[in-house]
Amino acid sequence: MSNLPRLTLVLGGARSGKSRYAEELLMRAPPPWTYVATAEAFDDEMRDRIAHHRARRDDRWQALDAPLALAATIPTLQGPSLIDCLTLWLSNTMLAERDVEAETANLVAALSAAPGPIVAVSNEVGLGLVPETPLGRAFRDAQGRLNQKVAAAADRVVFMAAGLPLNLK
Repeated sequence: MSNLPRLTLVLGGARSGKSRYAEELLMRAPPPWTYVATAEAFDDEMRDRIAHHRARRDDRWQALDAPLALAATIPTLQGPSLIDCLTLWLSNTMLAERDVEAETANLVAALSAAPGPIVAVSNEVGLGLVPETPLGRAFRDAQGRLNQKVAAAADRVVFMAAGLPLNLK
C-alpha cells in the first residue's frame, strides 16, 4: 500500500491546483482508485469542467456520482478514493434546502469512520470579498464551518495556492 493517511483534506481557491494535486496524491496508492464526483452538469461551462477532469483520468479510475448522497456513498468506498468536491456537495445540499448542519454532521461522521485512504477537495472561500447577498454569506459561512469540521477529522490538511501545496496539518 502507500503511506497515505486515512483522510487528507486539500483546500484552496478556484484554479489553485487542488484537484490535480489531490489526484496525484491519491495515485501514490496502488490502483484502482475511486473518483467520487459531486458536480452536476447544469450548463455548458460545468459540462466542460467535468469533461476536463475526466480527460485526466484513465481506466484505473472508477467514477461515482454523489451530488447529494455523499455521506451514504462513503461507507461503500473500497480502496483509495478522491472526493471532488465538498464545496459543490454543500452547494447542492443548500439548493436542495436540506438541513446543512445535519448533513454536515452525517458527512463528517462518515469520513471519520471510513478506513481510507480518502482525499477530499474543498474550496477555501473565506479569503475573498464578503458576498453581497444573504445566500452568498450563508454559503460562505457554511463552507467555512464544513472545512473546519473536516479538517479537524483529517489526518492531513494541505492548502493549495498557485499550484503549490502548503501542509497545514
